[in-house]
Amino acid sequence: MKTFVKFFGALLLVTFLFSTATSNAQGKVNFSGTWALNEAKSTPSEGGPRMASSLMTITQDGNNLSSESTRSGMDGQDTKSTVKFTLDGKESTNPAGFGNSTRKSTVTWSADGKSLNFAHVMKFDRDGETMEFKSTETWTLTDEKTLSVTTVMNFNDQEMKNTAVYDKK
Repeated sequence: MKTFVKFFGALLLVTFLFSTATSNAQGKVNFSGTWALNEAKSTPSEGGPRMASSLMTITQDGNNLSSESTRSGMDGQDTKSTVKFTLDGKESTNPAGFGNSTRKSTVTWSADGKSLNFAHVMKFDRDGETMEFKSTETWTLTDEKTLSVTTVMNFNDQEMKNTAVYDKK
């Protein structure tokens, strides 16, 4: 019985140390939660439309990330969309919201595991010509209750940058 107790105690200690070492080695933040746009802290792009969602519900599970976003449309009605990504650097494809166009994205972690970097490419046809729209996003938790999303969009040699700040609900 004494041997069993020692063995069981040693097993628990090894399991604890392994799980602690694994979580510390990964050291990556989890963006899960419901996030509401804080317009007062956000900086929209100069001369561009407000592109930020008013509400985002993010679910992060291992290498999978999904986000359900609510935006106000031009008609004033709220529209919801859901996008899904992998966090292992592999390409993900989601609807872009313009006809049948899609947006291809690659998501990578920052070196310190504190931010996610998104590279997006959307192609669509207009009057028989294929156009390409590129953008990047960086998601950072500035603290456990504040998410900052900086977006840089490039189209027709013009760059627009905005930062949307969200408060966790």
